[in-house]
Amino acid sequence: MPYVNIRITREGATPAQKTELIRGTTELLVRVLGKNPATTHVVIDEVALEDWGVAGLPVTEFRARAERKGKEN
Repeated sequence: MPYVNIRITREGATPAQKTELIRGTTELLVRVLGKNPATTHVVIDEVALEDWGVAGLPVTEFRARAERKGKEN
């Protein structure tokens, strides 16, 4: 009984996008591992931006730095 937990930032993923993630993840487990889709569980957790960090920084600051760096190149 596979259990997959997908965590994304809470930035407006639509119900249709979430459905596609669930369907696609299930299909991948069926195709690659031969798992039964009826017993495959996919959970999507949405995390507030202020609760997500990357490389020791809040994600908003990380993204801002990456954007500035991209403009410099």
